[in-house]
Amino acid sequence: MKAKFFNFLLLLLVAQPGLFAQNILLQPADPAANGFSADRLNRIDQVIESYVDSNWIKGAVGLVVRNGKIVYYKSFGIDDVNKNTPLQKDAIFRIASQTKAITSTAVMILFEEGKILLDDPISKYIPSFARPKVLDTFNEKDSSYTTLPAKREITIKDLLTHTSGIDYAQIGSPKMQAIYAKAGIQAGFSTHKQLLADAIDKLGTLPLIQNPGERFTYSLSVDVLGRLIEVVSGLSLDVFLQKRIFKPLGMEDTYFNLPANKKSRLVKVYTEDKETNKPVLWKDNTFPGSTIDYPINNNGYFAGGAGLVSTIKDYAIFLQMYLNGGEYNGNRILSRHTVEIVTKNQIGDIPFGDDKFGLGFQITTNKGNAKLGLSEGSFSWGGFFGTSYWADPKEKLSGLLFLQQWPFKHSELSDKFKVLVYQALQ
Repeated sequence: MKAKFFNFLLLLLVAQPGLFAQNILLQPADPAANGFSADRLNRIDQVIESYVDSNWIKGAVGLVVRNGKIVYYKSFGIDDVNKNTPLQKDAIFRIASQTKAITSTAVMILFEEGKILLDDPISKYIPSFARPKVLDTFNEKDSSYTTLPAKREITIKDLLTHTSGIDYAQIGSPKMQAIYAKAGIQAGFSTHKQLLADAIDKLGTLPLIQNPGERFTYSLSVDVLGRLIEVVSGLSLDVFLQKRIFKPLGMEDTYFNLPANKKSRLVKVYTEDKETNKPVLWKDNTFPGSTIDYPINNNGYFAGGAGLVSTIKDYAIFLQMYLNGGEYNGNRILSRHTVEIVTKNQIGDIPFGDDKFGLGFQITTNKGNAKLGLSEGSFSWGGFFGTSYWADPKEKLSGLLFLQQWPFKHSELSDKFKVLVYQALQ
């Protein structure tokens, strides 16, 4: 009887090789066996190399996964221009706002455990957000202001969808940038030691730029969610993410504080010369009030919206978990129903270009599909320093392109990369 059952399982695996894909680690595979033309995939090389040769970028790493198999994984150019060291595929990047999807996933873990509801007011967990106020008048001379009572409280869902009314320090509206700067609120690239708890408690006392739920305003909302996770779980955000996401998935190179033995793999950051627009090594105050050393300066600040570093393969694993319906490496992170909630339109008719927004991801609509070819329902985002990704459930693929440069005049490269991936599908 046991032999017959074992033979049945073998037949099942042969007949349906993707049946247990969620338990298979990402490994290289033949592109043709996974629906790609190898020759057409090579067009990616030509385009990225042309950007390197034109001195528009110093280097980049690209990765494409289909059916849980790595069909494209290459690095280009150099890491350190002074040493002429090649950029490695396992380089560790500052993923900045790609942190947001991971923190949002952690929130949904707590949601599944019955510890929070999406319509809960955030003030239930972080009291400083009680009775929020909206900015009314603003004095440019001294950044003083007056406020009006907000129409309602901020909910967890508002934070997940960037409709909370919170703005962004250093990159948001000029008025709120000034208010946040005066209060010492940063965008996550902290130059000094501080605690997330202290920063978020202070943020809760500051005015909103709009009433909650009115419109999409990219914001520090996910940093607030990072603090929510700490309050509800009783763990610091770095420990929670390590315990509940990184370790189960096998994401071995993703951190807030990069260990000393991995610092040599942290990539250099480039900016653009103001006269030539050519990439040059980052200098202090390129982005005022911030540092690129935040992953290695032991600041202790676990910014849920911007603070992580990772490799391109680690992030591909995270995306594969979503493509598998919430499971990878034999470990379930989210249920398939929660994955559906996260990756559906959660902002209704609120304008967001041609697409919509879910709970931590941009969601491709039918109208958005016509632009680059991403299937409707694909989910995506990127990071401040030039990292980007998307995952396409219909085609069972994900694509990631990582570099480290800001500002980046030739940012169209990320869109070209998407086109180059889809044109190679058989």
